[in-house]
Amino acid sequence: MKPLNFNIIKLTLCLVLGISIGEFSGLTIGVYVITTVILISFLVIFYFFARTNFKQSSLFGVVAFLCAISIGCLVYKIHDHTLDPSHYTHFNLENTSPHTFTLQINERLKPSTYYEKYTARILAIDQRKSSGTLLLNIEKDSIRKHYYTDDIITGVFNFKTLSDPFNPYQFSYKAYLSKQQIFGQLVINEDQLLTLQSHPMSLQGYSDRLRRYINEKLSKHPFTKEQMAFINALFLGQRQDIEAETYQNYSNAGVVHILAISGLHVGILLMILQFVLSPLERFKHGKLVKILGCVLVLWIFAFIAGLSASVIRAVSMFTVLAVAINLKRPQNSYNTLAISMFFILLIKPRFLFDLGFQLSYLAVLGIISVQPMLYSVLVRPKNRLIRKLWETLTVTLSAQLGIFPLSLFYFHKFPLLFLISNLIIIPLLGFLLGLGLLVIGLAILNVLPDAIVWLFGVSIRWMNQFVAWIADRDMFVINHISFGLLEVVTAYFSIVVIVSFLKKPNGKKTVFLLLSIAMIQMAFLYRKQSSKHDEFIVFHKSKYSVIGINENKEITFYHNLKSLKNERIVDDYKTGSYTQTVFEDSLKSVYEYNGKIILRIDSMGIYNVKSHKPDIILLSNSPKINLERLIDSLTPEQIVADGSNYKSYVARWKATCIKRKLPFHNTNEKGAYILK
Repeated sequence: MKPLNFNIIKLTLCLVLGISIGEFSGLTIGVYVITTVILISFLVIFYFFARTNFKQSSLFGVVAFLCAISIGCLVYKIHDHTLDPSHYTHFNLENTSPHTFTLQINERLKPSTYYEKYTARILAIDQRKSSGTLLLNIEKDSIRKHYYTDDIITGVFNFKTLSDPFNPYQFSYKAYLSKQQIFGQLVINEDQLLTLQSHPMSLQGYSDRLRRYINEKLSKHPFTKEQMAFINALFLGQRQDIEAETYQNYSNAGVVHILAISGLHVGILLMILQFVLSPLERFKHGKLVKILGCVLVLWIFAFIAGLSASVIRAVSMFTVLAVAINLKRPQNSYNTLAISMFFILLIKPRFLFDLGFQLSYLAVLGIISVQPMLYSVLVRPKNRLIRKLWETLTVTLSAQLGIFPLSLFYFHKFPLLFLISNLIIIPLLGFLLGLGLLVIGLAILNVLPDAIVWLFGVSIRWMNQFVAWIADRDMFVINHISFGLLEVVTAYFSIVVIVSFLKKPNGKKTVFLLLSIAMIQMAFLYRKQSSKHDEFIVFHKSKYSVIGINENKEITFYHNLKSLKNERIVDDYKTGSYTQTVFEDSLKSVYEYNGKIILRIDSMGIYNVKSHKPDIILLSNSPKINLERLIDSLTPEQIVADGSNYKSYVARWKATCIKRKLPFHNTNEKGAYILK
């Protein structure tokens, strides 16, 4: 064995470990530079020692893996934009007067109810050169046009940091954006903006211009708004115009991945290219031309789709796989996958924490590990159609097995009809991708027949109707599944052990199989014992009051909502706290919890001084009271205001509490109030 013939899979795992250490450790970049230089020096010494003495040294392998870990830490820190002294996080922007920002638009995001959203790169703050990316929110009532990639805008705005979730176990948009190195936002009216003369300066800018050109060409044909939204999602990487109801239907049917360009789309495109370019293999050097053709078309597709992180990731992965497939080395699938991951993470280490990256690689890993075994269960059918259906079914099952634990961890739901939906949707998606590329090409050449437009539109409509039908089967969607990180780890360990055992059972694997079963049982027992969340919670809900008391995994919600059904704060809390039973009741005036008396004063402003000497006063529904007189009468320890109050009232109460040096908790600023 040669000194450099070590396993690329182990090196990739070490790189992943190093990136993870870089994320969670507080060491400086200098420490990682010194460590990496020292380890590389030892690696070179051991390599030449092994060559000179013709001896394999185990130390060489150990140092190589340590070097990969150190490189992982280093590249993560190198890609930390906040280390740049000109980054806006080093400016004193929050809680100060407005500043003049000069911004360059990066990307248009999916709009919210009230705002058009963009990511923008900072060019200057108060005419001082600056850097970094932030979130740009432009009020919809004021917007008169869309902004495009590389547009340069300027104006005087107030900087705001991103908020933490207001209620327990809610999705943290702040944490999500921080992984993309976005740490602040601007909320503005378009009247405040001045658009400067700009032109495409980046590849993304030229890509955006090409997408607009394609849309302009397509708009000359009778495509509906729905069809245009799907063309933009499936081919141009822009899903901002997909309707919320349609998106939810695809989510409930277990095929939401269809709406965002991912490894599935690129994989299907590669299969189409393999088939279309296969005649080239008959010619001299035809295989090389075929490989170059596949890779070139994949990257052209990535360019058209906007060169977003998810598209680059998927195309990079399948570029390596395309080369491996055409070189007839399918036995090296694991190594090929590891090589693509290694180099992608080396260039973009933060992809490791991206959900799309994780799901893409786990799905492909599931397919190459499990699909051949599942496919061989059934004797090879003679009928071509049945054979293809069985192949699609096994691919879908294998991919789903690969992402199943992680999907439960992130989404907490499982559509039982995913097999049926994917069995129909995936072949239809392949047809739509092929037809859609033809549609775009013919539209650009101004020779697109109405018959093809009709066929494409009908196909999209049928797909949407089928997905809506699947999504309407509510009884087949299991929602609010409590599944934590511990369960994810034990689940993947069990999947690996079970698949390995089924492929080639032996005594050692039997021991690991029994161990995995025991680990699953211990994980659930531990979670059952450690997930007790006895607490009193005043949730934040705009215009409403919601109070929860959780005792012994049974929570009672006291509220004035119309219904608890599909209420996000309730569902998130129940799932995150592993609460088994939920009750509901009307709001009360007095609550007692853990020796504390909580007095709730509502819009009536009535309270009985003699009956209640509260420790905490909860103000809700904007009571018209003299807070100073109330404090003198009841002498509480703390004042709490929930989201049902007028902001002007809350501001006045806060000022009173500051004056009286009394703790004041406003759920609109600090989030839910929790009493343990």
